[in-house]
Amino acid sequence: MPKSFIPYQKTGYFSKLIGDYLAQDSSLKQFYGKFPTLENCKEQLNEKKSSYSANSRNVLKQQLKLQYQDFETSEATQHNIESLAKDNTFTITTGHQLNLFTGPLYFLYKIFSVINLSEKLNKTYPNYHFVPVYWMATEDHDFEEINYFNFNGKKIVWDRQDGGGVGEFSTEGLQEVRQVVAKVFGTTENGKKLTSLFSEAYTEHPNLADATRYLGNELFKEYGLVIVDGNDAVLKKAFIPFAEKELDENISFKKITKTIKALLQAGYSEQVHPREINLFYVTEGIRERIIEKQEKFYVNETDLVFTKDEIFKELNRHPERFSPNALLRPLYQEVILPNICYVGGGGELAYWFQLKAYFEGVNVPFPIVLLRNSAILVPAKLSEKLKKLDVSITELFQKQHELKTNVTKKLSEVKIDFSAQKELLEAQFKDLYTLANKTDASFMGAVAAQEKKQKNGLDHLEKRLLKAQKRKLADQLDRLTQLQDSLFPGQSLQERNTNFSEFYLPYGEDLFKKLKQQLDPLSHEFSIITL
Repeated sequence: MPKSFIPYQKTGYFSKLIGDYLAQDSSLKQFYGKFPTLENCKEQLNEKKSSYSANSRNVLKQQLKLQYQDFETSEATQHNIESLAKDNTFTITTGHQLNLFTGPLYFLYKIFSVINLSEKLNKTYPNYHFVPVYWMATEDHDFEEINYFNFNGKKIVWDRQDGGGVGEFSTEGLQEVRQVVAKVFGTTENGKKLTSLFSEAYTEHPNLADATRYLGNELFKEYGLVIVDGNDAVLKKAFIPFAEKELDENISFKKITKTIKALLQAGYSEQVHPREINLFYVTEGIRERIIEKQEKFYVNETDLVFTKDEIFKELNRHPERFSPNALLRPLYQEVILPNICYVGGGGELAYWFQLKAYFEGVNVPFPIVLLRNSAILVPAKLSEKLKKLDVSITELFQKQHELKTNVTKKLSEVKIDFSAQKELLEAQFKDLYTLANKTDASFMGAVAAQEKKQKNGLDHLEKRLLKAQKRKLADQLDRLTQLQDSLFPGQSLQERNTNFSEFYLPYGEDLFKKLKQQLDPLSHEFSIITL
């Protein structure tokens, strides 16, 4: 299975922030800790080791065993859970929403990034043990972001009433979705496997958190992946001191606001604006912001009101009712895990770059942040079609109108470039300007106007010629744009749209084996993988 790369900066799909991070630009260095390398991971674990207690390890191990008690767990995953109690074990973590049937392809790339980095570190530092972790975003409440997946251009949707943290959503109603997927997956061996996997995950488990754990476990259990649900009353006890600071001092708001100003001054944009209190209050069917007004704490869109003493008592009695938002979730994760590296997409890393000063303010080690693997999967037949058109995969990263123009110029038997004529015209007018200097200003203006008119005329002729050649090459360009549309659905990256099932149907388990083999978490380049 051949593989090639394209620098992230040349794909056109990643921000200047990410480009500068990968280039280790000095303007960004104040916003992160250590850059992701094997050597820096060793330094990071030494820092984490001194701040993570044996009690924290034992609590984590016990709660994970409880979370997994109703699931068949591989020996590799059981071993990794047990090892978390040992002081030489550390985690490599990624987080993801509870997207229906994993959502877009990049879910797989995230998981293989943490699996492969853990394996690299285990080989490099055999005296330590590294565990790949998937943190389920069970407390998210953006149901419309996760209630579907795309399959061959069709949106397969789970319709139900919204409200509360998605992890606790009942899977009722997914039997109907199962009937839809059975039809689209078909009756081939791999199609039946996919339907069975969907059915077992979503019709045999009571809520979305359990369904997602089952699905992730089935797909990755042989690699020892450990899946964590942070919506856990016992785990949240460790977060109580930080939640108290949040309620009492608005510390995240102060620190993150200052960092955002520094990011803006450095030429980067704000990712998310912090609120004065970055906590939600959660009860059955409700997940609403906590707002302080005149020394009282209100739960938005409800009648709930607490005094300061009351909300602190509520926090200590029921820590599970307090949910960190997108800005505080990274801190909560780092408090309860022996984590040294967080793996995320470009948008996630941009969040993390706003948090370093906040972490320092609450004395929690800021982890290494690693851009997850990104890839485009190219079926061999499609690759052959591109070769016949004399077009490379990297050219398809262009916007479609640019692609059509550049390929037309490449394939045209007539040169569609009037640069030589424009240079000759400029040389002729240079002589005219010399002559104009010897007369008056009005003649100089007339020469300039004539030059502009003739240059515009050449531009117009060039566009007419390009348009004519596009008509002549229409069949080839249509085939080309169809190929681009199949690899870049909706003119966006495949990994952000396409579900893994489209590739599992023709390739089966080989898809996972090949992805694991091909994705290198420390390559820092976009992978082009021909299947």
